[in-house]
Amino acid sequence: MITVWIDADNCVREARAFVERAACRGRVRAVFVADRPIRTTDSPQVERVLVSSGDQQSDKVIQERVQVGDIVVTRDIPLAAELVEQGIVVLNDRGTVWTAENVRERLSLRDFKEDMRVQGLTPKRMQRYDKRDAATFVAALDREITRATARGRVEP
Repeated sequence: MITVWIDADNCVREARAFVERAACRGRVRAVFVADRPIRTTDSPQVERVLVSSGDQQSDKVIQERVQVGDIVVTRDIPLAAELVEQGIVVLNDRGTVWTAENVRERLSLRDFKEDMRVQGLTPKRMQRYDKRDAATFVAALDREITRATARGRVEP
């Protein structure tokens, strides 16, 4: 069975809830990794991993345990870039599926924005998560779960 790894420290509640529902229906195993307690339902398909805070501990746990065929949900662009290089399917909670091409571009943009912040120039804030973002995420995750199933990683 494939595992959906959720970098839960910065993943919105709506996206976490959808992954949890998919796990409770038996489609996947969900592992929520965070440096704070994350509330989930009690299900054998749902696991919570609590890590110490700071220094990207959640990222390290995901990197150590993820396997090709699994799916990772994260907003962390450097983590996404590393995982994509390893052949892992990675998407963010807005439904963007990261590829080698688009993650490099997004990483460059992220670095540019960080340089602007260091110089005292603050870029525009991220838009609020809305119903369209949630629908795009649900469709993207469902599509990736279906692809993984077709590759034989999930038993019927």
